[in-house]
Amino acid sequence: MKRLVKLTICTLTVCLLVTGCGNNASLKDNHTVVKTDEGKISADTLYEKLRDKYGISVLIDMIDHQLFDEKYKTDSTEEETINSQIEQMKSQYNNDDEAFKAAITQYLGVEDEDELRDMLSLEYKRNLAIEDYVKDSITDDEIQKYYDDEVIGDIKVRHILIKPDTNDDMSTEEKEEAEKKAKKEAEDLIKKLDDGADFEELAKEYSDDTGSASDGGLIDYFNKDDNMDEAFLNASIDLEKGKYTTEPVKSSFGYHIILKVDQKKKPKLKKVKDDIIDTLAEDKLNNDATLRYNALVEIRKNAGIEFKDDSLKSDYDKLMDQLIESASNTTANS
Repeated sequence: MKRLVKLTICTLTVCLLVTGCGNNASLKDNHTVVKTDEGKISADTLYEKLRDKYGISVLIDMIDHQLFDEKYKTDSTEEETINSQIEQMKSQYNNDDEAFKAAITQYLGVEDEDELRDMLSLEYKRNLAIEDYVKDSITDDEIQKYYDDEVIGDIKVRHILIKPDTNDDMSTEEKEEAEKKAKKEAEDLIKKLDDGADFEELAKEYSDDTGSASDGGLIDYFNKDDNMDEAFLNASIDLEKGKYTTEPVKSSFGYHIILKVDQKKKPKLKKVKDDIIDTLAEDKLNNDATLRYNALVEIRKNAGIEFKDDSLKSDYDKLMDQLIESASNTTANS
């Protein structure tokens, strides 16, 4: 049974449950919905079958549509995100529309691209709601600690890069020898600096970083979010202004000698608070796969969700428990 059919049946079921749709029977009176020569099918029987087979997954979608569609209006960002997702999915089937349609029907249970867009839209809005919930849960103490420990002012450095002269055809021993040679060259340059040599002149003469060598190895202001090599970044942070590294710094590019030229004062907390909250929320969601489902449970609870059918309530609780347990195992194994 396709998703569109599920939604239609569920809508019918809800109508029957509450007041009846047009001339359809009310479950309250258990009216007959179909009669044949062989007998009758009551509204109760229909409802129970539909509930047991399709109920909880469709009902959760209906609940979340009520909670999120109005709060998170579809905008250009959502549309661009969904278009990108669909284009990527289609590319996996060489943009063959028939193959794509067959795949989304088989694996996602949707009838066509419009239904797929509806599914992706709901998931997009769920993610927004989850992010907002996690952000709201972040405490002032967490924000302050992150600010104290992680936020820094922009850094400006000069560096000299010595790259090992290696290639893919070399043996392991040859590559190790090239590494040793590059490190020794960097150590010799540090000795020259200790003896009073000018850093900029050494960078111009010896650095293998063609992008900065002609400018005396200058790398203008950068910060933690600028995709710097981690070893290079940490060494730059640890240095005092005006000091250079006394040992070569090994990065993915080679061996560096780094001179800290300047570091600005860190920005005020008020200016970076929103960015800190975004970062902390992202870290929490990445580090705890259960948080997504726990957040949805709490969001629905806070919205006053109340089941009038004990069977559906039991199915809902079991489903969410299963999702949380599965996510917990994923977190534990990661």
